[in-house]
Amino acid sequence: MKFKSILLRCFLVVAFAQTSLAAASPRLELSGYMDDSGAISVLHGGDSADPYFAMQALLLAHENGLNIEAPAEKFANWMAPKQKPDGTFDRFCKGADKQWVSCKPADADDSLLAMWMKLLDTMPAMLNKDPALMKSYVRSKASLDNLYQPSRGIYMVSPVYLHGLFMDNLEVWSLKAHNNQARRAVEADKLAKGIKNTFWDPVNKRFLVSTQLEQRSEKPAFYPDHVAQIFPLMVDFPLVPGDARSYYRNWMRDHRAMWLDQGKKDYPWGLVAVLAVRQNDKTSAGCWLREAAPLRHSSRWAVTDETSYQILLSKGVTPASEKAACA
Repeated sequence: MKFKSILLRCFLVVAFAQTSLAAASPRLELSGYMDDSGAISVLHGGDSADPYFAMQALLLAHENGLNIEAPAEKFANWMAPKQKPDGTFDRFCKGADKQWVSCKPADADDSLLAMWMKLLDTMPAMLNKDPALMKSYVRSKASLDNLYQPSRGIYMVSPVYLHGLFMDNLEVWSLKAHNNQARRAVEADKLAKGIKNTFWDPVNKRFLVSTQLEQRSEKPAFYPDHVAQIFPLMVDFPLVPGDARSYYRNWMRDHRAMWLDQGKKDYPWGLVAVLAVRQNDKTSAGCWLREAAPLRHSSRWAVTDETSYQILLSKGVTPASEKAACA
């Protein structure tokens, strides 16, 4: 009984510290993206809700110091009842009655399931007291486990698409690596080796984006090819050539201008700007703010870009001057 009492006190101290830290952090503001139901649209006031981008935004905010407690809990309560019997999730569109209805299957089951579990890991108290969320967590794990391909040591996209994607597997690795359980750490090490052995191309010295052979003959594009090369640093994946700092600088040397130009024809990729701040490269982050901020809340500004924008402001990043040479 004495041990249990000490354990309970320790838990309460940790919980109080976490609550105090969260209360002191700037809050992620999703006005115009999150509605009263808890759904998070891809675009500001949009009629498409892709859980992948919603969770990417929430996790990005959480990992970079923003308080996501309120929107994360609201989104989790919206999301859990929409899980299908096989454990997977769909994408959603607003119907004629303005209600969210399933309209497309998920783009990739493996990464979506991993991100859902990782999001629930950020709210342990809520997870432990809500049987519906715990049931969803267990179902998600079983569904993700079924996508594991032992011959390669990686995860497949879905039961239908039996190829593996580099960035998806990094997101599954992130779930396992950033968990305190010893068993997860062992699984993360095993998966890291599988990822390196499957996707690293020693001849061209770059990561392949997919196990699909036809991908290797396609002309590299910013997405997915060039983004895939920097993605390991976004999740702190350790098995990159050389040290992370040099790896980052080499990518920026080769692709910085192309990245900063993306907003003219696609989304501006705020994720890379957040990585720049983490790499102590506020100059590149400031250039992104200068080039991308005019797109805010437009059709080329996703909820992930909005989250990246708020993170940069919370870190004291300011837009580069008009005279600054960003290209």
